[in-house]
Amino acid sequence: MTGWSLAWRLSRRALSARFRGLRLLLLCLFLGVGALAAIGSLAQAIDRELATRGRVLLGGDVEFAVSQRLADAPELAAMRAAGRVSETVRMQSMAVAANGATAPVQLKAVDRAYPLYGRLTLADGRTVGAPADDAVWIGRALAERLAVAPGATLRLGTATFRIGGIIADEPDRLGEGFTLGPVAIVSRAGLDRTGLIQPGSLYATRYRIAAKGAPAAIAERFERRFDTAGWETKTRDRASPGASRFVARMGDFLTLVGLAALVIAGIGIGNGVSSYLEARRDTIATLKILGATSGMVARIYLLQLLAVSAVGIGLGLIAGIAAVPLAGIAISGVLPVAPGLTVQPGPLALAAGYGLLIALAFCARPLVAAGRVPAAALLRGALDTRGGGGWRGIAWGLAAGLPVPVLALLTSARPGFTAAFLGATAGALAMLVAIGALIRAAAARAPRPRRPLARLALSALHRPGSRTVSLVVALGLGLTLFVLLATIRTSIDGNIRRSVPERAPALFALDVPPEREAEFRRTVTAIAPGATIATVPLMRGTITGYGTTRVADLATIPEGAWALRGERGLTFSATLPAGSTLSAGRWWSAQEAGESLVSVDERLAEALDLKIGDPLTVSVLGMERTARIASFRRIAWETLGFNFVMVFSPGALRDVPHNLAATIDMPAAKAQRVTAALLPRFPSTSVIEVGSVLAQVQDVVRQMAAAITAAASVAVLSGIAVLLGAIAAARAARSYDAVLLKVLGATRRQVLAAQAIEYALLVGAVGVVATILGVGGGWFVVTQIFAFDWLPDWGVVAATLALGAGVTMAIGVAGSLPVLRARPAAALRRM
Repeated sequence: MTGWSLAWRLSRRALSARFRGLRLLLLCLFLGVGALAAIGSLAQAIDRELATRGRVLLGGDVEFAVSQRLADAPELAAMRAAGRVSETVRMQSMAVAANGATAPVQLKAVDRAYPLYGRLTLADGRTVGAPADDAVWIGRALAERLAVAPGATLRLGTATFRIGGIIADEPDRLGEGFTLGPVAIVSRAGLDRTGLIQPGSLYATRYRIAAKGAPAAIAERFERRFDTAGWETKTRDRASPGASRFVARMGDFLTLVGLAALVIAGIGIGNGVSSYLEARRDTIATLKILGATSGMVARIYLLQLLAVSAVGIGLGLIAGIAAVPLAGIAISGVLPVAPGLTVQPGPLALAAGYGLLIALAFCARPLVAAGRVPAAALLRGALDTRGGGGWRGIAWGLAAGLPVPVLALLTSARPGFTAAFLGATAGALAMLVAIGALIRAAAARAPRPRRPLARLALSALHRPGSRTVSLVVALGLGLTLFVLLATIRTSIDGNIRRSVPERAPALFALDVPPEREAEFRRTVTAIAPGATIATVPLMRGTITGYGTTRVADLATIPEGAWALRGERGLTFSATLPAGSTLSAGRWWSAQEAGESLVSVDERLAEALDLKIGDPLTVSVLGMERTARIASFRRIAWETLGFNFVMVFSPGALRDVPHNLAATIDMPAAKAQRVTAALLPRFPSTSVIEVGSVLAQVQDVVRQMAAAITAAASVAVLSGIAVLLGAIAAARAARSYDAVLLKVLGATRRQVLAAQAIEYALLVGAVGVVATILGVGGGWFVVTQIFAFDWLPDWGVVAATLALGAGVTMAIGVAGSLPVLRARPAAALRRM
């Protein structure tokens, strides 16, 4: 037997069934491949679920939506020419039970064609459509809050409805977006009975179409024909664009975290393989003496490493498949759909490919080094450093490693972002390597301490065979990841806390008739005399043009220009609103208030490159209004007051039919009494408790934080694996040091203390750099990927850094304990 067959026979005989010496390789590949497999499978499962169920989630093949009006005859005729049409009207309302309990609801009126796709099912098993005109289907959450059951009655507006059933599955729920309360479904005639729709009322009308032709072509024709009417269009392939954007953004982050974890684990693989081959110097020497070539030695151990890598990759793939449904359950509030157990061949093959390439890249140099060392040098002892991998090892490593970033760029939806992330990761690793080399050089030139233990620790940093560079990389990565995790988590927690300002209003009220504002105020102050009530005109509109650009002509929405997606709340005011500060331009004077002017959020202005004096066009109630930009504002969104991206002068929108929105600042204990007093007098007004809305938002953000933390924790575990690998790689040299010291009379405590001092010196040296890298990475993730505000808790970050330093030092010292068990006689025989 010659060549590969002989190499496999020898490799199989030497390979331990318990993978002794190669468990670190197994662990690193399991962590990295498992993370990538889970992340890729989860993202693709959600994407496929959204694509497969697109028409059900949307409620049609095409959807056209507009606020505060119904489609006119030409618009409706154009829709009916495209296919079967279903009309749905949504608005905020209040449900009042016979027992006096109240709750905000998302009132949804459907016609007899609803649903075009999917099934609306009730808890009792019935499949239904629109209810009778005097009946209502309600969500389970509403039934629980009001303590009502089928057969009971509810008042919506001025009409009373019988509860016909509890909704078990609403097919187009995801396409409806965020709602301020559970759903209540009535018929179109039932909505007319409520009297809720009046001139100026806030409601959204949606027309879903079971299309006869291509949805994209239908949408394009309709938008071109009615381009000034303010219609928002969706097709079944983007049924939930917000959910798709979130999944894509989270998928990008998690994939890059998985890649970074795998690259970090690769360093651990390299260290672990070096340690494994170091422990087999006698076997390699024997093979060399018996005539084995350098190529044969490399083949034998390459096959061993490939066999173990295959097991690690396989276990990682299994873990990745199993993690998908578990992740779906754990963060169900964040994910748009709930993926079950699924096998996604593409992401699994990609994760396996990444794992194999990383293993080959980081194993190449120690394998080449093991094959090139002469037998005589091997027999001289472990401290003989001749015959390293050299340029040949580096070349093989680069050949295996270069496809990794190429694959990452080719498979990424945002290659520029991916290149920046990978470049930053490579830069951080290069910086740590350079710092390790600098520490080693500085230790060699530093004056010798007088205390023996300190002198030994300093000498260990630069002596022949020292692993200072790999230890600095390992310790630096560990500390960087601890700081990164702390800054991300505390910033998200800070955003959650900011969502509850010190003086948040207790209630929001929508659709207050302007002519009854004084009566509204009297009703509130009769219950809460000290209440502060703020009102603003409120309507909905769509930005259709800015400067010389028409929004309909844009191929993609500019980054940061979220206000161009769909409708926005609009208002007008003679004075600068509270919570806003002018950053450019000036506010209109009393004489200018009759002109068509607008003030715009400075962030939107920056995203669209707007200038003072540029025109801005919005569509309101199907009619376009153009105003000249008079100023830019910095908005304090965290105040939870009335914050609008666009505030118009009274002359621009005063003649548009509208109602008022109100905030009521008062003790929260009086909220229910105020709501009970308002509803009989203002049946068309919706009153919403701010606390319940904030709780929903905070729940989602907390689950997102949990997902980010879990993903980053994989990288932290990989960093710990790197540290273990670096310790294992240095164990042989440290064993000889410990033996010589013990022969010369040193105690175990003294040997351990010298190593502890060495780790303390290294941790102190890399702590500042790790903090800079961790904080920089955390800022990028928080502000650039997830668009949160940068709000780290520096006290927690500092405590985490101290804890991380303690943990890494403890791992380093604990990893050195086996060195103390080295027997002098056995060790000296091998020197």
